[in-house]
Amino acid sequence: MALNKGAITEEFFRLSTGLAGEILQKFVNYRLKFAIIGDFSCYSSKPLKDFIYESNRGRDVFFVSAEAEAIERLATAQ
Repeated sequence: MALNKGAITEEFFRLSTGLAGEILQKFVNYRLKFAIIGDFSCYSSKPLKDFIYESNRGRDVFFVSAEAEAIERLATAQ
């Protein structure tokens, strides 16, 4: 599944709300791959940047800048 960043509430990107963790945990629990497409450079939060970095190192959740990259990452994630 891929979703444009604009379709997601900004609360998701404030890790202190716990929303990102709750939602992404559901995807992992149900073994669904998920990509969020958008420009994340506007966020200055170090915890969020670390979260994005660690997510992109895994195989379930990806934060990417382009739809083509989302398709590639989702197709190769095993």
